[in-house]
Amino acid sequence: MKRDLLLEIGTEEIPAHAMPNLLREMKRLAGEMLTEQRISYDEIRTLGTPRRMALIVTGAAERQADVNTETRGPAISIAFDADGNPTKAGAGFARGQHVAPEDLIRRDGYVYAAVHETGAPTAEILKELLPALIRAIPLPNSMRWGDLDFRFIRPIRWIVALYGTDVVPFTLAEVTSGNRSRGHRTLAPEDFTITSAADYETACEAAYIIVDPVRRRAMISEQIADAAKACGGTAEITPDLLEEVLYLVEYPTALSGSFEEKYLALPAEAVITPMRDHQRYFPVKAADGSLLPVFITVRNGGREHLDVVAHGNERVLRARLADAQFFFDEDRKKTLAEHREKLHTVVFQQGLGSMYEKTERLAQLAASVVEDMTAGDDAAYETMAADARRAAELSKADLVTGMVTEFTELQGIMGREYALLDGEKPEVARAIDEQYMPRFAGDALPESDLGFALSVADKIDNIVGTFSRGKIPTGSQDPFGLRRQALGLVNMLILHESGILLSDLIDEACDLYDLDDAARSKMQGDVAEFIRLRLKNVLTERGVRHDVQEAVLSDVDAVADVPGRAAYVERLLEESDAAALVQSFVRVGNIARSAPTGAVDPALFAADEERALLAAYEAAAELRAAGGDTAETIAAERRLAVAIDAFFDAVMVMDKDARVKTNRLSLLKSIDNDLLEIADFSKIVLN
Repeated sequence: MKRDLLLEIGTEEIPAHAMPNLLREMKRLAGEMLTEQRISYDEIRTLGTPRRMALIVTGAAERQADVNTETRGPAISIAFDADGNPTKAGAGFARGQHVAPEDLIRRDGYVYAAVHETGAPTAEILKELLPALIRAIPLPNSMRWGDLDFRFIRPIRWIVALYGTDVVPFTLAEVTSGNRSRGHRTLAPEDFTITSAADYETACEAAYIIVDPVRRRAMISEQIADAAKACGGTAEITPDLLEEVLYLVEYPTALSGSFEEKYLALPAEAVITPMRDHQRYFPVKAADGSLLPVFITVRNGGREHLDVVAHGNERVLRARLADAQFFFDEDRKKTLAEHREKLHTVVFQQGLGSMYEKTERLAQLAASVVEDMTAGDDAAYETMAADARRAAELSKADLVTGMVTEFTELQGIMGREYALLDGEKPEVARAIDEQYMPRFAGDALPESDLGFALSVADKIDNIVGTFSRGKIPTGSQDPFGLRRQALGLVNMLILHESGILLSDLIDEACDLYDLDDAARSKMQGDVAEFIRLRLKNVLTERGVRHDVQEAVLSDVDAVADVPGRAAYVERLLEESDAAALVQSFVRVGNIARSAPTGAVDPALFAADEERALLAAYEAAAELRAAGGDTAETIAAERRLAVAIDAFFDAVMVMDKDARVKTNRLSLLKSIDNDLLEIADFSKIVLN
């Protein structure tokens, strides 16, 4: 027989951002604990609202699975004497395994104890398993209440624990489990009874609790869309805001409100940010993408007195927008360039000067990036470098404006808007905004060339500057968000297929921080290792096998090339003779890796195999550099491997003639250096 299990942990309101992970961890731990206890089940689900975390296990077996174990003991000659009677060793082993000495199995010269363990009733195991599960849930933060030593994310107020229709009895944090849950705070504040896991969602809904997040999300989305349509527009539903609202309500009802049209004269983001980030409202846009003077919000309750609720929300938003209007008007009394002067009083980081000095560094760094981007085109460089310097000079000026001081989420965005109002070039204004991209995981990357240059400059300056203070992120500590910035830098370089070398970027930044040779050398190593770890994340997300990652990450100077090199190596390893090819490449490295790099003189070749190897190497290198057809290039790599094997079969590298020996080592060294630009093949694991 099977029965369903329900565990509901009732609490004070849990922070919305914490709920998705809490439910995931609850599900994972439940699966692991049931498996460890040998309790089979059909399916595990987790449900939740701001005041409850629920676990439903369908088809949980009524007993643990039986288990048979066989333990080897001492040798037969030690366990029994010559007359076949158990010795102290044999009797002790049997006693320890809870079997009679005569039941010991004799096999292969040893005695074995076969033990059959009958599974215990699941109902008994759950008395210990469920409180252990609650204690084991990882918490982003925790609290104590009353005089208890117990900690949880919020105080626990009730616990429902049912196996079938029977209560699983236990007490945790002075709360005793039962079958009584609590309804909606205002719509159904009375306790209600849950008879079984199958009855749970229906009983909750009768108490105005939509406990299934999937269903609640669909209800919210549909209601918001309908409310926006009734207002003549379309709601802008962002996934992060929808997720937050999802775990702020137990019984959702969407409603609309309005605000004065005069606020539409503000930049759209200056209206949307107070609306969305501060009040959790959904903006509504017209068909042409323009903002309408209405908003959608979701209340935790029914449809009674919606006009009163809407009026209250309108009053709150009106005050927010009035603040935004005031700050905007005050900011516009100066140009963005005039605001920049105040950056002298804003510290970038302790020991790293002011934000004004940072913009001076960014001007030089961004111009250097542009120089690489426009190599060989002096006219393009002059124009773009001038724009890059201007964008860098203005890049941080909005940080001291009233609007950004009040609404920090608008940094860069208001810089863009103010620059446009000041008559700056559109590409300069856009770069001011794009410098902060990506602002969070999954955010867009800079698309414009100028935005790319300024964003690269900003991130490398942040990394090198912070590292120069010895503040390299360790463990989970990353107060300056350098891991996110480094990952953004990596993704930008890859997206733009940039030929910028990491070492050159670091050198430029070191120059501007006036680091000495020793500090510069350490910086190169530290930043390269930091970027290598971010590239490893990128390759892992792309499904690149571990040994290939290690092989291509031996050199990360050309950051943008790394994913392509990894894909190329994986394609190479699909060949039928991949093992032989890798072994040939590794053989070259084993002999030539420590040899000095030197010129190859074909006049000193004494064997046809030397000439054939040079020709095969040059052909493969040429095709690889041209970036042509992969199949053709791989065919050249295979011919190179054949030529390497033939060379080693026919030629003694360590010739008595020093000049011949040096020439052969130089040839192998050239090949090894060239192969290392693809990968360190010695790190490839062959089956």
